[in-house]
Amino acid sequence: MSREPSELFAEMGPRLAITRNDIGLSQAAMAEALGVSPRAYHSYEKGKRGIPVEALVAMIERFDIDVRWLLIGAKSVRANHDFEALKNIENSLDQHLIAEGIKIKGEKRGAIIARWYQSHIEGREVADDDVHTWIELVRD
Repeated sequence: MSREPSELFAEMGPRLAITRNDIGLSQAAMAEALGVSPRAYHSYEKGKRGIPVEALVAMIERFDIDVRWLLIGAKSVRANHDFEALKNIENSLDQHLIAEGIKIKGEKRGAIIARWYQSHIEGREVADDDVHTWIELVRD
């Protein structure tokens, strides 16, 4: 079953934000690294536009990104990442947001997941209070 481009872009936007946060770059720095304008990159993370092939190639070459994950959510952000832990973090956050009736933008969701995952790979326990604080910081 084929999906509409707008649906694919909307799903890919948060994964771009997760990837960028994992790398540790601002949107402007990521745009520069990929050779696109900051405005264009922002629209990719918001899920409004698809990212050009040239930018995907740059992500592979510069940052060792798993483009399959970026495009369709399969595998992991980078080849050596713990995909199961990342999926569990995403699911936990989404369940909490739904249970609390909280809506946040995709790129902000990606920033929370990236921060939570970074804590995981550094071996730091993430308390519910930490997640609540992160959510409050990004709410509109």
